[in-house]
Amino acid sequence: MLFNISYQKTEFEEKKVEAERHIIWGWMEGEQLAAKTHLIPLSCYINGKPFEMGGISAVATWPEYRRQGMVKHLLYHALQYMKRHGQTISFLHPFSVPFYRKYGWELTFTNWELSIPMEQLKQSEPAVGNVRRIEKDIPLLQSLYTRFAKNYTGMLVRDAQWWKQRVLNEKWQIAVNYDYEGNADGYILYEVKNDVLTVKEMVYNTVNGWKLLLQFIANHDSMAKKVEMTVPENSNLTLLLDEPRFEQKIAPYFMARVVDVLTFLEQYPFQVCKEDVVILLHVEDHFLPENSGMYQLSQLHGETTVTFVENHSHIDEVGIHCTIQQFTSMFLGYKRPMELYQMNHIQGRQQDIALLEKIIPKQQTYFPGFLLIASFDGVTSVK
Repeated sequence: MLFNISYQKTEFEEKKVEAERHIIWGWMEGEQLAAKTHLIPLSCYINGKPFEMGGISAVATWPEYRRQGMVKHLLYHALQYMKRHGQTISFLHPFSVPFYRKYGWELTFTNWELSIPMEQLKQSEPAVGNVRRIEKDIPLLQSLYTRFAKNYTGMLVRDAQWWKQRVLNEKWQIAVNYDYEGNADGYILYEVKNDVLTVKEMVYNTVNGWKLLLQFIANHDSMAKKVEMTVPENSNLTLLLDEPRFEQKIAPYFMARVVDVLTFLEQYPFQVCKEDVVILLHVEDHFLPENSGMYQLSQLHGETTVTFVENHSHIDEVGIHCTIQQFTSMFLGYKRPMELYQMNHIQGRQQDIALLEKIIPKQQTYFPGFLLIASFDGVTSVK
């Protein structure tokens, strides 16, 4: 696949500023750049806790240099860099899911894309408060976003630079909802164009605030015939609407991979189980074999410890067996251990799977837009 991307000079200068936070590697053939990849050091929330994350972006190869293993080597180099710098997890947007599965990434984010006629945004129960359009106010938006983001695994930990470059870099309308006491509770970033109101981002921290934002959208019925938005896969939006039948699509989106299994497990916010737990977890990682091996998860009196078992050949037949892809899927909460067990994607005793089910928190994965972590094959030029 080839993408020829051209920028006007001013756009190119903006991209150069954005790229200052990137780490960029290239594969040279003589004096010719044959392939490249970008790494963006970021942080994301996993069950409410910040984790250092490496975003893979702009993977590109000239056609004459393809299928020679250059991208494979660049990805391996990027993962080793992440590991040395404490980035225990990596995200990317795939041009091909099978391609990145070969290197340990797995689908962990899907979007629920909705197209709703304006007249169907009617709600039986009114909300209390109001919504007001505002100018750019990064501290206010950041505080509302952070409260919301901690409820979803995978959402970015944003800084002021990210807001300026990736969120508020376009001329979106901004509106904030306030409760009956005047406290800000959420916001919406949106645009109205060609009879469509497109929600770029919607954040709410109470059901009442959510209803206020939906009412605000519905009040644009003289300007737009429908609203298009993307919401978390577990959204209960249809429960708020009188008529929940409209165009809906579940779309696979981003992939993730755990980079350093031991450090990731040591940092992971396990759910505390009422009983003592000992689980042996066999992980297989062909691309980063240093991750392969047995990990013992012990939870005694509410304290969780993780141990890498050096010599385990005599107990290989016990415990739970999984690949790095299934490991990532489980611990990010995209798929539950019992789901994968029932599909024969992980192996082990059912009682051990049940114990693992208890200590992995349940939280929806969600990764909204405004991201610069697109993975593609392409060539960039300036006009």
